[in-house]
Order: sequence, then C-alpha cells, then structure tokens
Amino acid sequence: MTTLQSVPALGTRPAAGSLPSRAETREQLSKATYDLLVIGGGILGISTAWHAAQSGLRVALVDAGDFAGATSSASSKLLHGGLRYLQTGAVKLVAENHFERRAVSRQVAPHLANPLTFYLPVYKGGPHGAAKLGAGVFAYSALSAFGDGVGHLLSPAKAAQDVPELRTDNLKAVAVYGDDQMNDARMALMTVRAAVAAGAVVLNHAEVTGLRFTRGRVTGADLKDRTNGEEFGVDARLVLNATGPWVDHLRKMEDPNAAPSIRLSKGAHLVLKRTSPWKAALATPIDKYRITFALPWEDMLLLGTTDEEYEGDPGEVAVNDKDVTQILDEAAFSIRDQQLSRDLITYSFAGLRVLPGGPGDTSKAKRETVVTEGRGGMLSVAGGKWTTFRHIGRTVMKKLEQLPGRPLGEDYEPVSELPKRLPLPGIANPNAVVHRLLVDGPAPGPRMAADTAKHLATHYGSLSFDIARMANDNPELAERIHPDAPEIWAQVAYARDHEWAETADDVLRRRTTLTIRGLATDEIRAKVEGILAAK
Repeated sequence: MTTLQSVPALGTRPAAGSLPSRAETREQLSKATYDLLVIGGGILGISTAWHAAQSGLRVALVDAGDFAGATSSASSKLLHGGLRYLQTGAVKLVAENHFERRAVSRQVAPHLANPLTFYLPVYKGGPHGAAKLGAGVFAYSALSAFGDGVGHLLSPAKAAQDVPELRTDNLKAVAVYGDDQMNDARMALMTVRAAVAAGAVVLNHAEVTGLRFTRGRVTGADLKDRTNGEEFGVDARLVLNATGPWVDHLRKMEDPNAAPSIRLSKGAHLVLKRTSPWKAALATPIDKYRITFALPWEDMLLLGTTDEEYEGDPGEVAVNDKDVTQILDEAAFSIRDQQLSRDLITYSFAGLRVLPGGPGDTSKAKRETVVTEGRGGMLSVAGGKWTTFRHIGRTVMKKLEQLPGRPLGEDYEPVSELPKRLPLPGIANPNAVVHRLLVDGPAPGPRMAADTAKHLATHYGSLSFDIARMANDNPELAERIHPDAPEIWAQVAYARDHEWAETADDVLRRRTTLTIRGLATDEIRAKVEGILAAK
C-alpha cells in the first residue's frame, strides 16, 4: 500500500474535462433563473432533475449533504418486483415493478445491476407452506414474463450446496425466484451524471436556509455552501421539494401551518464478512408480512432489514444494539451461527422509508409516492421505491405538466415523448469491460488485478477506462487503497474531479466500498483528504 509520504504529490493535477469549481457553480446558480429548482439529491430528486433536463427545462439540483447521502444509499441494494406485495393481491403493482426492474437492469444500467437468485426457505411450522410459496414464486416469475427463469421449488440438499451456511434443520423445501441487485450510491451518482449531461446544474453540500417568494409564490431558495459558509441564492419558476425524510421541514418553510404529510419507518442493515462463498441470496419469512434478507453483496453479506416507526431527527437515525440483535436473531432462522458472529460485522447503517401519513403498522404500509402542492405553489414529493426511480421521475414531471398556466414553458417536451429507456453513462457489457481492462491494462508495469478490473467494470462501466488511464499516467494511482479491497487510488482522484466528492466520507462511504468493508482507517482517511484538497 502506498505510504503517507506520497500524499502531497498524489493526484494533484485534475484530469481533463474536470467539473467546474464550486465557486463557478455557485455563480452559475446565482445568475440564472431556472425553470425548475429541485431541492434534495436523493434518487427521487435526481431522477426528476434528469427527466426535466431531458425535456428541455433549465434545471438546478441542490442537496444539503452529498448526493444519495441519506436514505438513497441506505437501501437493501435491490431492484425487485416486490414478492411480498402478492400477499395483498397487488398483482398490477408487482408487474409494473418488474417492468421497471428489467428496464434498468437490461437497457438503462446493465453495468450497474446484476441478476441475483433468491432462495426462500420453508421450515416446519413457518408462516407459509411449501405449496403456497411454490405457487407464489411461479406467479412472481410469470409477472416478469419468465425473464429470470421459472419460479420453482428446490430440494434442501441442492440449496445447501449453493448457500453453505443455510440452516437445514426442519427445512422442508426452498422456493426459488430471481430479482436484481445494485450498489445504490453508484446508481444514484450515475443518474446525477446523466442529469448533468442533459444540462442540469448540480451542487451538493448546499443547504437551503430559506425559500424565496414573489407575490406569495415560492420562486427560489437561499442557500449556504456547507464547505466554506458562502451564501447564495437560486431563482426558479417552479420549486420541487424532494428532501425525503425532511420533506415536511421544507413544507413548513413554505407554510408554518402545513400539516404533516408523511411518517417515517427506520430500516437498519448489517454488513458482515462472509465465512464462505454464496451463490444465492436468502429471503426468509419472519411472519405473514415480513421477510428478512441475507444478500451476498460486494463480496460480503448484507443482512436486514428492520421496519419500525421513527419520530426523531432524520439526521440522527442510526443503528442501535436492539437493531443489531433483532437482525441477527431473525437471520438465525435460516443461517448457521458461525456466519452470525458479531465479530464479523464490518459496518451497519440505517435509512428512513418515507410513508404516507396515517395509522397502522409501518410494515404493512404501501410504499406509495406522496405528491402535495403547498399554498406557495411548491410541489413536494416523497416516498416510493428504488426500483421505480425512473417511473417516479416521470410521474413528477407529469404532475408539473398538469399545473395551470403552462408553467413549464412553450419549449417543454412532454415526458411522454422522451425515449423510454435512455441509458445511464458508462453503459457497457461489464464482462467486455473487464476483458479490455485486463488485456489493455497500464503498461509498462504490472497488469491490473482481476478483482479491481471487475470492480471498476461493475461500478463505472465504460468509464472505467478513464480511471485506468489515470492509473497508467501515475503509477501511484494504480496502487490499491487497502490490500483487502479492490479499489485503487485513481478512483479517489476521479471522484474528486468527476463525481462531486468533497469530503472523505463522500469517497469512502459512497464512491468506494472502503467504509462498508470496515477498512477506512485513519491513515487512509487522511490520505483521501489530502487528495481532495489538491484541487
């Protein structure tokens, strides 16, 4: 691993085509009047900004933290149809989810999503019988036009070969179905890049300190750059509040008397080192409505999730010991004890689901998108699922189209006329990218390691070649950040120059997997900060 002595020189020269500086972006935001200001850089706001920019609008997108810095990078990392929704008879919803899932994983971002086989174990005395679950996974696969194979039942012996840690005591059968998996932070960043490529102007770490009004209508926002305290403002004809768990906080800026529109549900997850390779994921029924997941992800194991009402400060949501105990106890229904040692935990995280306001158990609440218009004309949107992020962006734009007085202007192209499956940047066959990285790797010097090539291909697609060129130009950037992770130092410089990384956490938590792997040491953090400062 590169030593700290090389910090001052490492990655000091920004790559060609780098992002504008924050000062330049602030000035650009201050001087123009935008058709649409999107406040909130989670996937919902990002998707809306992407679709709005595609439609020809002048779009600005700001977030108080990092892009996908809260709930959008704290998901279960799945693109899925929602098997449990069949329990409530929501057949149409499952079919729509599958349509979006297939579109993303096959046409929009095949470089960022990968198919994942799920095993649903049926134990003696469990909440569901084998016949019921067998019929359920068959119907689930049928609603996906059998694109992931035919849902069926599997023998416990075969399942145990693919998942060595599967608990086989009292195991009657295993139901099999298919969905997709992703790295949510990387998917969000690529969607930001797509919005910028379509003309949007974006800035993270920019906090809204107040809304601007013209004759009682919300026409912009005052902001503070959290990196240096600089204050500036953005004027816009329409403002969209897409702040997720903070949506009602911003609505009260518009109208102090605004009634609550949402409630929050906390979902906690654990990341553990794997004790053996897994060829499939586990989806284990806990009761009639809840399922706990055990997902092979980024060469580790992701466990979760919880589902309980949350009423505290959204910025302080965290995993507590009760969450850890619950997740491990529920995982123990189907996973052997040696894989569930607390010593294997490398990271834990919690996100907040935004649900429609109302009574009832949060685990039974529908994951609906809530859209409201305030007395000042600000549109607020919250909720929904990662799987349908493109659909939500289109839905919000259709709501804006329906506002009286043609608020989107004469040059606006209706979202219904846009290409249906516009790909995200870097789209490519990951296997082909891996082959090229290994065959055409940096020379002279050692070839790129196979695990690094695979990691780059499945997190950047064809943009991996830009990172490989940076590593080729500076051999220090070709070195691993940590011996136990596939990332190389070129990714840090690339995150700084092309992906709006401002803080060490931006890099270590969302643009790489170092934090999640438990490898973000003080030495590595200091070195990342040195690279970020060398703009």
